[in-house]
Amino acid sequence: MKIDSTLEDHFEEMGNNHVSTSGETPLRNDAFVLNDEDKIERIKESVRDILLTLGLDLEDDSLKGTPNRVAKMFVNEIFGGLHPDRKPKSSTFKNKYKYGEMLVEKNITLYSTCEHHLLPIVGRAHIAYISSGTVVGLSKMNRIVDYYAKRPQVQERLNIQIVRELQKVMNTEDVACVIDAKHLCVNSRGIRDIESSTVTAEYGGKFKDEAVRREFLDYINLETKF
Repeated sequence: MKIDSTLEDHFEEMGNNHVSTSGETPLRNDAFVLNDEDKIERIKESVRDILLTLGLDLEDDSLKGTPNRVAKMFVNEIFGGLHPDRKPKSSTFKNKYKYGEMLVEKNITLYSTCEHHLLPIVGRAHIAYISSGTVVGLSKMNRIVDYYAKRPQVQERLNIQIVRELQKVMNTEDVACVIDAKHLCVNSRGIRDIESSTVTAEYGGKFKDEAVRREFLDYINLETKF
């Protein structure tokens, strides 16, 4: 019992300190044996049990559909990025116009979910790359961010996954990503600090050079008005 209690305290501390154990999302080998419809049914019953345990009256008109709504939201929306079939197809094109400077896509809206408390992460991602002969459609960068964000996440891992995916798609190491996000597990519970945000970065290739990295950060800080 003492060992179990010690392990529980250890895992609780890891979660409260937002510690990640892997650069890859920790999935079981049988993660996709069940289809989406079966997963929704199972999750619906689990949510129903949670709400009943909390003492809520699920016969109330406002709550009757909550287990089903939550189950569909988990599978189809906020955790939809777990399924590899939903990975965006990233078509690349030859850099025929020979653009040789960095391309920056900033202020990409990001919604994710903290894997420690299942509370929202809300923020912005800023991406840059230097072409090695190919370019990618601008919206594909947004879609890659959205895909990896739609799963239980740790912000550091999300940063790494976005950069690795773009490096693979574009066949270049010269990719960078900075994320600035609020974690509601910090803002709405625990310390309840509503002002703080978390900034993480992942730099590859030429972006490890201080001058190139500084140029990228200067672009991010440009005020955009239309």
